[in-house]
Amino acid sequence: MSDYIEAENDESITAELCSPLPKERVIFTYLMNAIAFGFTIIVLIPLLSILWEIFIRGISGIKGEVFVKSVIDNGFGNAILGTITMVAIGAFLSIPTGVMTGIFLAEFGENPIANIVRFITSILTGVPSIVVGIFAYGIIVLTTKGFSAIAGGFALAVIMLPVIILTTEESLKLIPTSQRLASAALGGTRFQTTFRIVVTAAIPGITTGVLLAVARAAGETAPLLFTALFSLDWSEGLLSPTASLPVLIFNLYNDPDPEKNQLVWTTSIILLGLILCVSIISRVVISQRKIK
Repeated sequence: MSDYIEAENDESITAELCSPLPKERVIFTYLMNAIAFGFTIIVLIPLLSILWEIFIRGISGIKGEVFVKSVIDNGFGNAILGTITMVAIGAFLSIPTGVMTGIFLAEFGENPIANIVRFITSILTGVPSIVVGIFAYGIIVLTTKGFSAIAGGFALAVIMLPVIILTTEESLKLIPTSQRLASAALGGTRFQTTFRIVVTAAIPGITTGVLLAVARAAGETAPLLFTALFSLDWSEGLLSPTASLPVLIFNLYNDPDPEKNQLVWTTSIILLGLILCVSIISRVVISQRKIK
């Protein structure tokens, strides 16, 4: 008797699951989809219009010589080199520190010191970039008595650091505990388990965080105004004022010279292209991680 009742209940549940949805729910679903699609279009309109305006105004200025000339010669080669240099300095300072801090928080972070570090890191993610620029100005520029690429790289490192720390921590936390236990069962020490098993498995996620931090730093303007300043010609070294793509756009946007104004729009395309390339690489890393 009980088997008959269970079979009857199963049949009723199957029939209910296979029956079509009520018209009210279908209409509500279509309505919500239409509203979401409409708001998506509204959001994309200003973004696409900005991109279109930059492309239309700047595409005519993309020529081979602008990549090897300095700003004073109506090129932006020195700005590209300066941006790459300062982002590289920032990455050199922030990646080792950020990754090691993230490892500490994820694997050894159950103590008051880790809670303080995590709290400070969360605060740093919300600090305005101009405040970071003023901080770097007081630490580096006033100490060395001059604007420099090193000061700009230091400011970018401060901006990149919390992104790398939090991404590294979250990537390590996603690694299953069973892998740690398996390593311990095979005789691995905690140090070996952390760096040979956990960190190795989390490398795609850590790489994504690093690339996102690099993309954010490459587009920063305010910190570089207080640290690297700007240079119309090629920089004399790491301890001298250095040009960058965002500051070039900021400084020359209102320049009455038509060639300089054209250079601003062309520079915008190059900067967007650099950031887009980094973002695409990060997406590729994420997709490969999901496949694995």
